[in-house]
Amino acid sequence: MPPQDFVKSATPQTQIPSSNPNGISFDSQTPVVRRKIRKICSLGAGYVVSICHPLAVALFNKLTCLQGGPTCAVIANKCPDIQVTVADLNSQRIASWNTDHLPIYEPGLIEVLKPARDGIDRTPNLIFSDRVRESIAAADLIFLCVPTPTKSTGMGAGRAADLVFVEKAARMIAEVAEDDKIVVEKSTVPCKTADRIRGTFSAMGRPGVRFDILSNPEFLAEGTAINDLLVPDRILIGSLKTEQGLQACAALADVYARWVPRERVITMNLWSAEMAKLAANALLAQRISSINALSAVCEATGADIDEVAFAVGLDRRIGSKMLKSSIGFGGSCFKKDVLNLVYIAETMHLPEVASYWNSVVDINEYQKDRFIKRIVACLFQTLTNKKVAILGYAYKKDTGDTRESAAISIVNHLIVENAQVTIYDPKVEESAIWESLSYGNDKFDQIKQRISVCKSAYEACEDADAIVIATEWDEFSNKTLKSPTASQSNPTTISHSIAKRASSSSQDYEPTSSTPGISSKSSLADLSSRTSVTDEDETAVKGTAPLVSISEHVATIEKTQSDGRLDWSHVARVMRKPMYVFDGRNVVDAAKLGRLGFRVEGIGKAGTGTL
Repeated sequence: MPPQDFVKSATPQTQIPSSNPNGISFDSQTPVVRRKIRKICSLGAGYVVSICHPLAVALFNKLTCLQGGPTCAVIANKCPDIQVTVADLNSQRIASWNTDHLPIYEPGLIEVLKPARDGIDRTPNLIFSDRVRESIAAADLIFLCVPTPTKSTGMGAGRAADLVFVEKAARMIAEVAEDDKIVVEKSTVPCKTADRIRGTFSAMGRPGVRFDILSNPEFLAEGTAINDLLVPDRILIGSLKTEQGLQACAALADVYARWVPRERVITMNLWSAEMAKLAANALLAQRISSINALSAVCEATGADIDEVAFAVGLDRRIGSKMLKSSIGFGGSCFKKDVLNLVYIAETMHLPEVASYWNSVVDINEYQKDRFIKRIVACLFQTLTNKKVAILGYAYKKDTGDTRESAAISIVNHLIVENAQVTIYDPKVEESAIWESLSYGNDKFDQIKQRISVCKSAYEACEDADAIVIATEWDEFSNKTLKSPTASQSNPTTISHSIAKRASSSSQDYEPTSSTPGISSKSSLADLSSRTSVTDEDETAVKGTAPLVSISEHVATIEKTQSDGRLDWSHVARVMRKPMYVFDGRNVVDAAKLGRLGFRVEGIGKAGTGTL
């Protein structure tokens, strides 16, 4: 194994901004000896574990973290001279990364990944491998992208971070490394975790091998991760303020500087960087819970939460981010990290601080419970044998991630109320839905018969008594688009398909593959008898307008599907009356749906429509 290269940097570096007076400055007056990074290895190629799973250790081969794949794809794309290897113990996951059907859905990921992986107009430098030990041995710098789930048993169960995977990774690195390594914490970890890693290296590492530990937390949001990586608000790098720590910090800073402006590369001490990620997620979660707490007051007083949030968001001291009321936050980070902060406060004998942050999680659970109670109350206090369609299952749009999704709680509550539940999500795999619902449920085999996973929103809504919008996918919105989107269907095929069947009303209408929304159970006669209604045509809703023709109905479908969105007039024809829409994300225009006969119940808004 060739020794590490050490080079003097001839490039002046930007001073750390005055807002970070204690940061480590790499300016021309204080040249730093740098280690040139030629090979990077990331341990972890998937999503971070956020569930408290009793078999968490066994899941190490299944679930790792978001940073591994996307982060390394961007680094490899922007640094063609650096060999980047994403290593994971799960051979099946690695095989998926080497195809065009990636194991995670993230907008823009495949476009960034393919040139570096497949060598499109360049030399390939992105490798996905299950040969973890060999990848570690060859690397100059190692990203720790392993899961840090909440502990499920023992001291701190349900709140403290479980560092079992961090320890396993550190032990493997110590066993394998034969030359100096820079080890970078990417996972969200409690403050001082680097000390524990250093202790492992000291006890197990080979004599003469130096390990420099950095903290480089990611601030990625699922659904926008690639853009967050390409144009980050900031890059944080924490290190010890020793000569070796400065060298390692400078080496990693040089990698990011290939595409990130130097002024956005912020350096600080190791413990501050570790703490910054927990603090950021805790504050973001607090903003969501705060606006959700206010939504309950708005419903009781007649105020409109969107108007209140708009007015408050204009205050530059507060801003508009996270001021969007909903059925609650989910995902892999917020609840886990807030509870971790609660536990840290408790161990530091700060009960008031712990109570405050625990209330952020309590409000989040309260918001979901309140939403469920509203559904039951509106449906005559009983859901027995009523069909409820769940539109959206991911915890937010533009991702297929279901961890801590509000939809899971909603479905479980609906089943307890003896409802029949249909579920549709455009990006969540059916297997993921069943897995999330079966976890920890010893009666899953009994309730499974009350749940159906559908291929389209129309199929889910057919004969439904109510619709619950649990994820803010653009597909479900009927609000006026700010800019048109590309067509996601083929209207010509739709029109031809319907016209072809017009000669026989007894023949089932079976749409082609380009009409993903319309149920194959609908017959042509049924299609023509359930009239098409535009959003502005109130007389048609009242039944005084004449029936529209098939061609007019086709035009309605074409108009709606041209932007890939739901045709709510068609939904109105296939649902049972009265029709309820419980908008858990405030994505629909309630007035428009009201004119179609829907009763809309949004978050932080008074109900609309009439029975």
